[in-house]
Amino acid sequence: MSELLTATPSSPHADPCSGPNAGASLVGTSEGASRAVGLVEAMRRARKTTSVPAEILEAQDSLERRIRAHMTKGRVLVTLTDNRYTMISVRRLPREKRYEVRLHHMFADADPVITRALAHYIAENDADASRVLGDFIDANSDHVRGRARRTPAQVIFTAGEFHDLRQIYDEINTRYFEGKIDASITWGARTGRSRRRNSIKMGSYSVEERLIRIHRSLDRAFVPRFFVEWIVFHEMLHQVHDIRVKNGRREFHSREFLADESQFEHYEQSRAWERRHLDALLTY
Repeated sequence: MSELLTATPSSPHADPCSGPNAGASLVGTSEGASRAVGLVEAMRRARKTTSVPAEILEAQDSLERRIRAHMTKGRVLVTLTDNRYTMISVRRLPREKRYEVRLHHMFADADPVITRALAHYIAENDADASRVLGDFIDANSDHVRGRARRTPAQVIFTAGEFHDLRQIYDEINTRYFEGKIDASITWGARTGRSRRRNSIKMGSYSVEERLIRIHRSLDRAFVPRFFVEWIVFHEMLHQVHDIRVKNGRREFHSREFLADESQFEHYEQSRAWERRHLDALLTY
């Protein structure tokens, strides 16, 4: 994993949003197992066509209704996926009173405990709900396509108060990488009371998890979108450039890496903005 720091780079590390524990099982009956198999087959067919199979549409509609039953306001639009890296992705659209949610198909037949947790996590980013969902994901990790070993999945949250990481990631991926970057992105964990730090890890990229994490300090009104875009662009570049070992030390930012980074449209503007606002970024 590599990171963009305002001080000397530290050892690479990225923590999941919720820890793995034992949780409820996804399929408890032969009927449920049959539905799960049918949905997986429908997902495979969907990858070969532009139309969405009826089984998937029905499952999405059913899950939307069950989640909405636990919410007091707002509309939920569910898209089921078989993504190996992102189990939950939420995009909040408060002006439209709408939530766009991408869920792994393991949630299709989830019981009321899980759909209630989904509702609370989607609408409130509730910590207790996040733990319940983390348990559920871990208990059903064998349903994740292509997973060679049992590892904790990430609970992804892309919608901030001021910046939407999913939108930024998609636009940069198209503009600079021809859509070839295959990674997940999320805001980092919330911190406690505000305090002045000596350094800040504004972004990180985990090679093993293909996960980009952006520090919550950047989701504030005074931080311009172009600066967040620069941090996201920097982390996406780590999927293009391998980490080399030079003179016995890992080289996260090679000469080629830095040359590519300088091609970012607002590169000089972003660096200048960082110098002027570093103290504000460090106070969070």
